[in-house]
Formats: sequence, C-alpha cells, structure tokens
Amino acid sequence: MTRKLVSSGSKFETEMAYSRAVVEGDWIFVSGTTGFNYTTMEISEDIAAQTEQTFLNIKTAMEKAGFGLEHIVRVHYILPSAEDFPSCWPILKKFLRDVRPAATMFVAGLADPRMKIEIEVTGKKRGSA
Repeated sequence: MTRKLVSSGSKFETEMAYSRAVVEGDWIFVSGTTGFNYTTMEISEDIAAQTEQTFLNIKTAMEKAGFGLEHIVRVHYILPSAEDFPSCWPILKKFLRDVRPAATMFVAGLADPRMKIEIEVTGKKRGSA
C-alpha cells in the first residue's frame, strides 16, 4: 500500500510538520482545515464565509489525491463557540447534502482567534473492503 501526502502549500504545514491530507489505500484523512484562503493567507470574519472557504480547501486537497467530497464518511466540526454552529448549517448542506457523513461537533479553542471553525474529514472510495 502506497502512502501519499497532499499539501495545500500553506506555511502552517511546513512550520508544524503535517500534511493537509494523507492517503492510505482507499482512505483519505484530511487534517483539520480552516477558512484561510491559502493563496492570500486572508480569512473572513464571517463564520459562514469561513465555512465555505474551509470546504473549498478540503475539496481541493481531496481532488489532488483523486477523491471527491462524495467520498467523505466522517466529519468533525470544531468551533470555539457553539452558538455559531447554526450559521454554518446552510453551507454544510450545500457541500454535504447528498453525502450525509457521520458527524460530530466539538467546542474547543482554535490556534488563531480569527478562526471560527475547523473541519476534519475522513473519506473512503466506495466498493473497497
């Protein structure tokens, strides 16, 4: 089984020694991802805009590895404020409406106070053992 490492080009990956995603066989493990635009290294103050950018970042990483959002089987949402979570729901539905992965939401502090959500996903290609 070949291990493949996927990078978004974010300076965080180099500075903290991790990969945006790791592929092991038919599985993909996407690291906790936030709403930074990795090209500009800017982040919106709006939770919905951060959630949208986070999913775009996840989608890009998964596509680099030959996966799509339809392969997501588990998602973890991490927010510093539980009260912000309902504002994310329309974006979650936009990206995961037909996927409907197993999901958990955690309340925890994030590394940068500008971050309002972090999302981690696990995916698996269908038809595999």
